[in-house]
Amino acid sequence: MFEKILIANRGEIALRIQRACREMGIKTVVVHSEADREAKYVKLADESVCIGPASSALSYLNMPAIISAAEVTDAEAIHPGYGFLSENADFAERVEKSGFVFIGPRSESIRIMGDKVTAKQAMIKAGIPCVPGSDGALSDDPQEIISTARKIGFPVIIKAAGGGGGRGMRVVHTEASLLNAVSMTKAEAQSAFGNPEVYMEKFLENPRHIEIQVLADDFKNAIWLGERDCSMQRRHQKVIEEAPAPDIPRRLVDRIGDRCAEACRKIGYRGAGTFEFLYENGEFYFIEMNTRIQVEHPVTELITGLDLVQEQIRIAAGEKLRFRQRDIRLIGHAIECRINAEDSFTFVPSPGKITSWHAPGGPGMRIDSHVYAGYKVPPYYDSMIGKIIAYGSTREQAIHRMQVALTEMVVEGIRTNLDLHRELMHDPSFIKGGTNIHYLEQKLAEMFPENEK
Repeated sequence: MFEKILIANRGEIALRIQRACREMGIKTVVVHSEADREAKYVKLADESVCIGPASSALSYLNMPAIISAAEVTDAEAIHPGYGFLSENADFAERVEKSGFVFIGPRSESIRIMGDKVTAKQAMIKAGIPCVPGSDGALSDDPQEIISTARKIGFPVIIKAAGGGGGRGMRVVHTEASLLNAVSMTKAEAQSAFGNPEVYMEKFLENPRHIEIQVLADDFKNAIWLGERDCSMQRRHQKVIEEAPAPDIPRRLVDRIGDRCAEACRKIGYRGAGTFEFLYENGEFYFIEMNTRIQVEHPVTELITGLDLVQEQIRIAAGEKLRFRQRDIRLIGHAIECRINAEDSFTFVPSPGKITSWHAPGGPGMRIDSHVYAGYKVPPYYDSMIGKIIAYGSTREQAIHRMQVALTEMVVEGIRTNLDLHRELMHDPSFIKGGTNIHYLEQKLAEMFPENEK
């Protein structure tokens, strides 16, 4: 087992990884920008290294600075968390070549799954169902593009091969607007991801977003840890996640979960990962694989009783998985609300000093957050300041506990999206379960039509 791990991230995930390490008796090195010098996890770390100014490009995305920090502190491994460099194959490769262990998949796995075209091809080979679409990237031939769209059937969605985070996508409803949409998406893809390749898929009208959590080791052992429903989204950004997914037949989930574990064995995947699917009319369609720990991992931890970050570390240290599929039991229900420093309904970011912070408590409550009263939320990074996770023996109990928690939660000095969560936890459609990925945007458009202008 490692004696010292460098955490190459910030915010709540940096603190989450640090806690997992401390529990295992592993020392931690935290890298930070000048803007994060006063962060809680920096104060709690065994060692900390400032790697640059506030700008992410000059700090958290600065590969040489991070690797130098690992060298000067004698760290043995680097945990990238999520976001920033966590799914950067070049970074994973540089970490390994520099003599450190990258706590995540091999660089070749990240590279394959990071390109949506090669990822889809790999999944088709592994027997994972995919959304009907083009065979690889679209060519520059207009007739071929039109022919592909006719074969798939409108509406279609054009996606950047190197895209992610909801960027580089365009829905096309008519043949007349197709070629212009392809051209615009290619230009956006080149600008945002440095890769102009795009591909085409059937646009599903009312799907849910369901994902399968997997763990795999270096010895061809792979298991899946249940499913999560992440359908409550705005502009492809998740707002609420829960596990297990309500109102999906267990046999269908079991079947797709077993296929995901088998796919890990076939492609030689290592570490934690998530297969993301659109689910509609009783069918699962693969959309992408995240080759890292995810923001919503706590809901899986609560229903399985496993610490996914510690399992990541054990796998990276060369250990075999400690359990088989038959050992995994999904017990109870968990719901997570992402708390962001932004207005609940205009979504305008609200950085600044938190003057008052009171977190909820009670049975079944978990708060993952790095902030505190007096903490200054910097304007340079993602607006998420924490997560409230409620666990219950049933979904109904988890919802009731979350409703109570949201009435107790106090954050003053900045605006947050707590009011949005309070609204959603009493929303009849959410309480019933099974809302699709468009539900929240449609609800907001009805509540605030002026925001759509």
